Amino acid sequence: MNEKLGGNRKSLRRSTDKRILTGVCGGIGEFVGVDPNLVRLAFAVFTLLGGSGVLLYVIAWLVMPEEGAGGSVLEHIIRNFQGKKSNL
Repeated sequence: MNEKLGGNRKSLRRSTDKRILTGVCGGIGEFVGVDPNLVRLAFAVFTLLGGSGVLLYVIAWLVMPEEGAGGSVLEHIIRNFQGKKSNL
């Protein structure tokens, strides 16, 4: 029962090839294993039902690193604010 995690471990990252705006929906779709258009539809529904979809999308964009990038946009902003070199 005690299995080691190998190199096949999925990570939540913004997609570079299944993107329309920033790759958030493509990355979530790849991570969960669903069509990115369904994720886009979910964000649209959340947006129409109170505007939370836009807020969730922006938070995901800030927190999720892009495929191949060393860190997220938020990490880059914080490191620049602290005067440190960023991994982006």
